Amino acid sequence: MKTIPPTMLRDPRHLLSLGFGSGLAPKAPGTFGTLAALPCWYLLQLLPTASYIVAVVAAFALGVYLCGETAKALGVHDHGGIVWDEFVGLWIALFLLPSDWYWPLLGFALFRLFDIWKPWPISVLDRRVHGGLGIMIDDVVAGFYAFFVIQGLFLLM
Repeated sequence: MKTIPPTMLRDPRHLLSLGFGSGLAPKAPGTFGTLAALPCWYLLQLLPTASYIVAVVAAFALGVYLCGETAKALGVHDHGGIVWDEFVGLWIALFLLPSDWYWPLLGFALFRLFDIWKPWPISVLDRRVHGGLGIMIDDVVAGFYAFFVIQGLFLLM
């Protein structure tokens, strides 16, 4: 994998797409990016539901642009260090959850599972959709998979 120069963090586009530097982790940058998204989620979940949705949709749209720009700058389609997609995917997974410690932990684990495992159609989207949208869309779908599993478990309890 191509090394990311830390100087890229001086550009706000790359700073965000690299998850405030969490994507620079030498091992498991996606997991570190997802961890870095948790404090942001904690603040997001304080918003009214409609505002949360607007914020996540805006973060997705911004992410398509940001991730595409960073991919171009690195010359690599979906470099592991680009983790803004993990931020948005996790925020989708944790939507409408109570803040008891075990729900976000479960959401984190399920989101990482679906993001790594890439069940259909995530795997198809990952291979066939390119650019910033391609970087973002597979994590968004993984986030929705985790969301539906968590909501189902929540309803059963």
